[in-house]
Amino acid sequence: MLEKADANIRIVLVEPAGPLNVGSVARVMKNMGLHQLVLVNPQCDYLGEESRLMAVRAADILETAKVVESLPAALVGCVRAIATTGDDSRSLPTQLEEPAEALPWLLEAPSALIFGREDCGLTNAELNRAQRLIRIPSSDAYTSLNLAQAVAICCYELYRDEGRRKKEEGRRKREEGRGKEEEDASFPGSAWEGISRGSASSIPDATDNLSTCYQEKLATRQTENPSIPLASAPLENLEGYYQQLETLLLKIGYLQPHTAASRMEKFRRLYNRAYPTVDEVAMLRGVLRQTEWAIKTYPREANSDTLDGALPENPMDS
Repeated sequence: MLEKADANIRIVLVEPAGPLNVGSVARVMKNMGLHQLVLVNPQCDYLGEESRLMAVRAADILETAKVVESLPAALVGCVRAIATTGDDSRSLPTQLEEPAEALPWLLEAPSALIFGREDCGLTNAELNRAQRLIRIPSSDAYTSLNLAQAVAICCYELYRDEGRRKKEEGRRKREEGRGKEEEDASFPGSAWEGISRGSASSIPDATDNLSTCYQEKLATRQTENPSIPLASAPLENLEGYYQQLETLLLKIGYLQPHTAASRMEKFRRLYNRAYPTVDEVAMLRGVLRQTEWAIKTYPREANSDTLDGALPENPMDS
């Protein structure tokens, strides 16, 4: 089993209609070491005979699947999400990537891999819930893949990449182990004893070499393992911000009800590219709260589009 993928990645199916497909997805998930299946408003009996027939020995994936009513509910707890699409003809402002290029990004944090309906895929609004989009390359003669086939290809790419990472990590550890053995062999026991007795002055070359070895090894480790970047905010935090932002922009007239959805899609794409942290989302929401408080507290002048004078800080806002 691939522990990192299993712990971090959930497979999300939006309104699946075919029980055979859901059962096949469960089977390939277990083949590739994945166990978190989330079904958004399923349109079939995912625990029925047909689904179990295709799942074979992966019925436990079906039985532990989480069922939710909406895509935002399926993404709670995730900080990264990739959505799949088979349609490259519609206008998508987010660049389409290939699975092998994008999917390894999901291994590094709690994430979701989202698949759409068998007949029409994901809506534009649903695609905008993800930070990145992928499309599986296929022949122009028949571009559409079956849902279970698409899941299988993506799960295999995740399985292969994590296996490669584990091999590289094992090789690096073996090389570090050999380097330590060679380092130890270069210092006889009497030299170490001399150092421990405080007689390092009698072997200056050995101590100088030891310091250089440690410095070089430290520099190598810092290069191979850079500091961990700040964690992105969970997607539900961002969703709360989007709702608060839309409410405020409607209130001040920047958005109109009939164009709000398309305008908010642009805001989503902007923040999806930025990967804001928890603190940054809290700061953005604080700005909105301050603005809402100012609107209530300091009304506009009768014949002016501006507020009267500079505004103090909201004493209730932290």
